[in-house]
Amino acid sequence: MRTLICGSLAYDHIMVFRDRFRNHILPDKIHILNVSFLVPDMRREFGGCAGNIAYNLKLLGGEPVIMAAVGEDFAPYRARLEALGLETTHVRLIPGTYTAQAFITTDLDDNQITAFHPGAMNHSHENSVGEARHIRLGIVAPDGREGMLRHAHDFHAAGIPFVFDPGQAMPLFDGPELLRFVELADYVTLNDYEAELMQERTGLSLAALAQRVKALIVTLGAKGSLIFADGERLEIPCVPPKAVVDPTGCGDAYRAGLLYGIVHGFDWEQTGRLAAYMGALKIASRGAQNHSLDHAALTAWARQELGLTWPA
Repeated sequence: MRTLICGSLAYDHIMVFRDRFRNHILPDKIHILNVSFLVPDMRREFGGCAGNIAYNLKLLGGEPVIMAAVGEDFAPYRARLEALGLETTHVRLIPGTYTAQAFITTDLDDNQITAFHPGAMNHSHENSVGEARHIRLGIVAPDGREGMLRHAHDFHAAGIPFVFDPGQAMPLFDGPELLRFVELADYVTLNDYEAELMQERTGLSLAALAQRVKALIVTLGAKGSLIFADGERLEIPCVPPKAVVDPTGCGDAYRAGLLYGIVHGFDWEQTGRLAAYMGALKIASRGAQNHSLDHAALTAWARQELGLTWPA
């Protein structure tokens, strides 16, 4: 049941500015912008799509295998992954680089200014899907452009079914390239904004795109999600969270539920609802990898809501 997670590993630096950006940015001086924000609150979180998806899949009892490129500052993250029992065999260290890093400053209106340094992620194409063994399912998550292209072709050539998850990497590709990903993939997952962009760039509707894959999944935030599969359109409701604390990483938690359901042969409603459960679990905690899973609660929920005996 090993699932290969191709994507980024990153450090997220999250800072809070205790004021509003609009009070410090003069509209008529944008052309000579030079501002500095005091951020007394800062934390560093472990992140990156591959790390987040693998973390959640491991919580479910899955067997994630991470494939990513990292820099010379990766030691603390590697120690964490190994402590969690996550395989790091295919995490490649690129000398002379930093691990990908996001620097996110949020103001009191929840506006964000983000700077992202890809670092070693730009070398992700140096990893090959063929290096991993006994893989049942894969996912091509946001990563370096060349790496995403290579890994999609690798999965297809090896006959390994995979999910295409363009995420924030979608601007890296034009319409024909996105359509090629869809043709290579078995499953595609998008959020609502990405779904609009995918339709605009490819010139195809969601229904038309869904005909080219086994399933097309679109997440809609608090409105739930849609799954287009087998000629049907399933509406998957949200699972009510215990609290709404931080949406960071909710999409990755959802994708972990998808991967678990696919590899275990759940039907699409069961798979979508499990994915929604994981998204609700994550949103109740700060950071992308700080939540835990109550397996007794999941077992009871799966039996009552999905008619499944857990663990699968």
